Formats: sequence, structure tokens, C-alpha cells
Amino acid sequence: MARSKLFQNTTGIASVAQPEFDAVVVGAGPNGLAAAARIAKAGGKVLVLEANAEIGGGVRSFDHNGYRHDSCSTIHSLPAIAPPLELLGLVDGQDSPVQGRHRASATIRWAHFPIELAHPLPDGDSAFLYRDVRQTAEGLGQDARRYQRLIGGLVDRWDHLASDVLTPMVSIPRHPVSLARFGLPALLPAAAGLRRLFVTEQARALLGGNAAHSYVALNKPLTMAFGLMLQIGGHVGGWPVAAGGSSTIASGLASVITSNGGTIETSSRVTNMAKLPSHRTLFLDTTPAVALSISGLDLPWHRNRAYRNFGHGAAAFKVDFELSGPIPWADPQISQAGTVHLVGRFDELVAAESTVASGRMPDRPFVLAVQACVADPQRAPSGHHTLWTYAHVPSGFAGDALPHIEGQLDRFAPGWRDLVVHRHVTTPAALETGNANFAGGDIGGGSYGGLQSVARPTFGPHPYRTGAPGVYLCSASTPPGAGAHGMGGWNAVADALKRELRHLT
Repeated sequence: MARSKLFQNTTGIASVAQPEFDAVVVGAGPNGLAAAARIAKAGGKVLVLEANAEIGGGVRSFDHNGYRHDSCSTIHSLPAIAPPLELLGLVDGQDSPVQGRHRASATIRWAHFPIELAHPLPDGDSAFLYRDVRQTAEGLGQDARRYQRLIGGLVDRWDHLASDVLTPMVSIPRHPVSLARFGLPALLPAAAGLRRLFVTEQARALLGGNAAHSYVALNKPLTMAFGLMLQIGGHVGGWPVAAGGSSTIASGLASVITSNGGTIETSSRVTNMAKLPSHRTLFLDTTPAVALSISGLDLPWHRNRAYRNFGHGAAAFKVDFELSGPIPWADPQISQAGTVHLVGRFDELVAAESTVASGRMPDRPFVLAVQACVADPQRAPSGHHTLWTYAHVPSGFAGDALPHIEGQLDRFAPGWRDLVVHRHVTTPAALETGNANFAGGDIGGGSYGGLQSVARPTFGPHPYRTGAPGVYLCSASTPPGAGAHGMGGWNAVADALKRELRHLT
């Protein structure tokens, strides 16, 4: 097909002919795919270019000897309650808080666990997150009433909160009262906030482990926001896995694109703007650094500076275990949990995250483990299990964290090593090799420390705009940040639909 070179696209060529594409999307991670799917569904002509041989970014899966593993993201709390997948018709919405429509032919099925999250403690008195707020509160002793008042109140207001917390923070809130109820405690450092709000080790550890998903030392402001968001998500939509593997999210989004006339090309790395076909808009599902590496992308000086100064956070060291049976937890109730936070007491968690933030490897790091087969048995041969794990390690960590991960498992599941059939180790360097957005092993799309928690990558109501005409950034480096929810791409397209793509509305 001949490509028109006369349309005014982002390279600044004079307008004579219509562009070949309404949108070109660089990067086929969940945000890029969500952006392309929204445009294609609206009737726009879209082309997706992915550097790797496989689409998906952080939602890829792989098989080995009858076991199915997720390459990066595996638990999908926010995707289960964010709008894109449900509004695109990809999930069975019968228990969705978004629309509640039942689709027997849904591409993505959320597989739920009896217990969303477990946090074992050294004295054997574990903390648990259940879908039900009251059931969770009952396990928190003296903090039961406090928990129901704070978390339960926010869960009741989720419909109002969602429109504000899943969009840029610097915008006019649609529901200021609900946002204030969330935002005031969210501003606090988790270490101080949880000590002030709760008295039991269970409550502090449960929310503290969720706050640690920020990869930021818990004595820093705004880390409470992560704890609150993930806790709320556990009650609103649960912490499910995608049945059959996270790659079903990518394949579902791809089906929307291609069935609506869009095109996806893999093994197509973009390094030069001049080599792109003519287009009205360009969406970059990349980090700011990768965006700046594209020759011919001319950004205003202030955006250029912000992109160059955008920093990356701590890394993940990932190990996937193939097991001959379920993990023998010291607390048997943990066998029903999807996610397990392995670190010990709240003070141990705070110390471990501070050590990582200082660039050192803790002896006992924060380790996340997921027992996907509890909800999705098809991921392993009959009677066998997978165990997805990663530890928080310093950025660019070149050492071996496998002993640290196994050591934390030893503390809470004695004898588990006898079940190991095989180990797949993925270092921070290997994560970056497999996905250029994972700089130094940072799977969050950039640090959430300091102002970067709200200035992603710039501070203002339009963080997706790069300043170059028709060019948008739509990766996890934009609000609301990391996860397979696709909101970065979804929100960037919403912005473009008011401007260059308004003809699609």
C-alpha cells in the first residue's frame, strides 16, 4: 500500500492528502493495546508497532513442561475494576463494579480466590484480606471498627472515587468529598500513617504490604495511597488472575483491534519518526527515555527536560517455581490465598524497603508470592502447582536474590523445597532485555518517589501530551501508573478524542 507523505503529521509536512492512519501506536503492552482498541472500536484506523516478536509487554505468559507461567504481571486487582476491559466487552461483567453485564463468550475470565491476600507473621497469627470488608475486619482484633470505618467507607464510595483516582491527579475532581476522604490519609507516609491509624500488627502489616507495592521506602509521603488503593481493590473486585494466563488480556485487546480493522505488526522497533506512515496521532507506550531515543521526535524544551529527568525505581528479581504439590504453609489457611506477602512483621517490612531504597540488598527482602493454581488449576499438571514470586531489590541489582526468596519461604512454609520440580529465574537485567520499559528491572514504569508520584512524567492536567503536535505518551510512566488496567492508554485517547481525533466521537 502506498503511504501518503503530504499530510500534516508530527513530522511537520504540509497538509495535502488524508493520513493513512488515524493513529499509530508504538508498543503493544496493555496501555498501548488499550489505546489502539479504543480508537479501533470508535471507527478509527490504527496501526500498532511492537518491537518484540510477541505482544503483551507486562501481560505475557509462557509454557514449560505443562506448566503455564506469567512473565510479569499476574494478579489483576485494578484491571478487574478499571473500565477498559469491561467496556470493550472483553470480560464477563456479572460481578464487575463497572457495568455488571454478563457475557457468556467473554475473552477474559477472572479466576478468584477464597482469600485475596495473606500476610503471615512470625508468631503464626496471619493477616488476611477477604473480598468482604466485615470478614477482613473481624481478623484485625482491636482495629476492626477502625478498618470498617476507613476502608469500608472508601469501598462504599468506589463509584465516585474511580473517576478521580484513575485519572491525572492534577484535575478538577468530579467528587471532591469522596476524593478528600481518600486523599487526606493517602498523603501520609505509610510507616507513620499506619502506626497512627492502627494498633494491631495484623492491620499494619496487611496495609503496609500493599503500600510496599509502590517500591518506595515507606517513610516517604503518598505511600499510603498504594496501600489504600490495593486494599480497596481487594474488596471491590478482588485480586484475581486471568484464567489461562495474563496473555489472555493481550490477546483479548488484540482481537478488538484486528476485528475492527486495526493492524498489529510485531518485530517492528521504531527508531525514527520519518519512517512512520502518515498519521493524525502517535501514541507511545514507552518510558520517557525510550520516547526521547526516537529520532525526529521534537519536544518542547520543558518536556524534554522533564523526560530526561524522569527517574526509575527499585527492581524486581523474579523466580517462577514448578511444584509437585501445594505449598505446605505453617498456617494452613494461607493455602487458600492467591497472593502471599512474605516479609514478617511491619517493622521488618519498613526496614527492608528502606534498605532497598538506599541501594542495598536486605537479608530479608519483601517477597510477593502468587499461588495461581488455587483459582486456575489448568496452569499445571494435575495435582501440581506453580508459584510466581519476586523480591524487591535495588535498581540494576546484579546479584542473586534466589537464596533470599527461598529463605523467606523457609520461614513460613517449612519443607516446601521438597516439592520443587524446576525454577525459572528472571534477573532485573533479563526483565529489561525482554521489555525496554523495565529499565534496570523497574517494572513500574518509573519511580513513585517524591513528586514523581503525581508528576508522571509532568505535573499538570494533561500529562499524556508530549508537547509535539499529535504525540501522546501513554505508558505506565503516565497516570495512574503501573498495572495491566490499560488506563494510561485509555486516558490518552480520551484526551486525543477532544482534539486530533474528535472526528471519531
